Amino acid sequence: MIPAIDAARLIARLKALGDTGRDEAGRLCRLAATDADRVGRDLLCAWLGEAGLRIEIDRIGNIHGLWEPEGASGDPVVMGSHIDTVIDAGIYDGCYGVLSGLAVIEAMQQAGFRPSRPLAVVAYTNEEGVRYAPDMMGSLVAAGGLGTDEALATVGSDGTTLGVELACIGYAGTREPGFLRPHAYIELHIEQGPILEAEGTPIGAVENLQGISWQRITIAGMANHAGTTPMAMRRDAGVAAGRTLAFLDRLARETPGAVATVGTIRFEPNAINVIPSAAIFTVDLRNPDEERLKGQEIALDAFLKKLQGEGFEISTERLARFQPVAFAPEIVTAIEASAAERQLSCRRMTSGAGHDAQMIARIAPSAMIFVPSKGGISHNPAEHTDEADLVAGANVLLDVATKLSR
Repeated sequence: MIPAIDAARLIARLKALGDTGRDEAGRLCRLAATDADRVGRDLLCAWLGEAGLRIEIDRIGNIHGLWEPEGASGDPVVMGSHIDTVIDAGIYDGCYGVLSGLAVIEAMQQAGFRPSRPLAVVAYTNEEGVRYAPDMMGSLVAAGGLGTDEALATVGSDGTTLGVELACIGYAGTREPGFLRPHAYIELHIEQGPILEAEGTPIGAVENLQGISWQRITIAGMANHAGTTPMAMRRDAGVAAGRTLAFLDRLARETPGAVATVGTIRFEPNAINVIPSAAIFTVDLRNPDEERLKGQEIALDAFLKKLQGEGFEISTERLARFQPVAFAPEIVTAIEASAAERQLSCRRMTSGAGHDAQMIARIAPSAMIFVPSKGGISHNPAEHTDEADLVAGANVLLDVATKLSR
């Protein structure tokens, strides 16, 4: 077993990458294909080059660092995640997995380890989906789930086009996405939830990932005077939306494994003294069981049809739909075995968030390693994982990648 990664260098790099892409207010904000993203990408590529890795960038902007030592052949063992962030982000989400993958390769080089297979670290484009939809775009394109040209033509929330912006920052590569097919893919990530910390468990072996259903719903009623319209004569789109929110909350609490979130909502005309004529809101449904997730969708559709029967006009738009993912059992078992060898407690878990691993699982055996998140906080500058846990997770990744590359 290779002893360990360079802990001090990993922590220093996390902090250095976390210092890039901050706005005037000091907020970390490396949205995909922005100038801030370019600065982070440039720093990552500099580190990949220092490690002697061959850097390949595909047309969707995914960055690959390949280590192909003498005697290694076949498809590579791939580690990675993403380095784009949400607005006002923490420094660990995604970046930890990419930099740990680099630390693993460097540890192997330092130890003189000669793998039978090449190894690679990858940073996928636009995992967060803040500027361009859908999220997890770079890995989805690499897995063949979305056409490259279609993805590059995506218009962002700011009116820009992804392909144009990637060219502007110098990361419109020439390789076709999917040129590198993994022998196996392992993604190390902070949990972004409270379970590991609450249990005092340093390692999570992620065996599956929830299915995700996103919709945008528009409920049309009738605007009228807030003071002169009797309650019995109203067709209030705001009230209809509120009833839908309450229904979704109740449904999720009654359905095993389910969660439901209405993350955005707006009313029209959005005036204090006018009954809303329209309510537009998003619905995020998740469940690790596909049949139960379908059941949530069917129940929501039935509830909306009931509202239609009361005189509301309703339209729905599908934003994203991903089935639950079961990760490769042999990799999950290898994660558990490494934790045991390093005398770290470990539990099997379900990922509640979407990750690049769920896309790559379509084309290669994949799994994830989780480490604790302080307070379960993520997508927030208060996001924190203790250094000891960061190092422990990276060393488990080292063990698993060593086994898979033999």
